Amino acid sequence: LRRLCCIVDTPKNTESYFIGHTLRWLKKNTDVKKILSYADLTYGHEGIIYKATNFKFLGQTKTCKMIKYNGRLYHDKTIRTKYKGELKPFAARTKEALLNEEAYYIKTKPKNIYLMELK
Repeated sequence: LRRLCCIVDTPKNTESYFIGHTLRWLKKNTDVKKILSYADLTYGHEGIIYKATNFKFLGQTKTCKMIKYNGRLYHDKTIRTKYKGELKPFAARTKEALLNEEAYYIKTKPKNIYLMELK
């Protein structure tokens, strides 16, 4: 499960309704046996919806480094992104910003890991 997003003005329980129907559809129509998802504590996501829909809490990932640049967070891999052997323009600018101290690394919080087994 990569992304779950609903607009603010949805009816109560929209997320759990959507997840429940999706899990039942997957179980009936696919050979998928397990759904793994992460809740990113760095962005304030604890995984409440996964708890509410009976996902099993498995633990947490390790913390990692992200780059803070122009008020936004970017993955550490940003400065290594290439196209045809050359750094992409944004990667080069971000790397330069790190050298000029316009950008800096921050340590992120871990992510909560959740598992749903489709039996």
